[in-house]
Amino acid sequence: MVASFSSILKSLADFAPHIHFFSEGLRYRVRDLRKVGLWLDHVARSENHELGELSIVLCTDEYLLQLNRDHLQHDYYTDIITFDYHTQPLSGDLFISLERVRDNAKQRKLKTVDELHRVMVHGLLHLMGYTDKTDEERQIMRGLEDSYLTLRRFV
Repeated sequence: MVASFSSILKSLADFAPHIHFFSEGLRYRVRDLRKVGLWLDHVARSENHELGELSIVLCTDEYLLQLNRDHLQHDYYTDIITFDYHTQPLSGDLFISLERVRDNAKQRKLKTVDELHRVMVHGLLHLMGYTDKTDEERQIMRGLEDSYLTLRRFV
């Protein structure tokens, strides 16, 4: 039986995952950083992974577009780019366009924070080996994102 998120919060009072939040070209404060980190750690552990060093960089559309062009040779806007260090424990960088997140949240009639957390989990799932190249893979990832969003107890 998997432990509940609230019991993990209580039992890991001194635990601090190695998750670092940054912003590039904008000002945005992620609320409840420690709880977000513990939640992401719980997601990784639920998938039988250990979370190592994770950097989450919130940035502008233009910044992420340039990364997309430079590193992936894609010339379009996206909400997230995940750079996987291919290590165990899981380590990588998640670059997230806050502008895309806000637009997607508005289109889906969601709170920005809920869409931001969905995108964070999406990137973490990529680090765990999930892909979204096909409709079936996208459906699997969306189901996991939705499931893990329900584990949050801090929003």
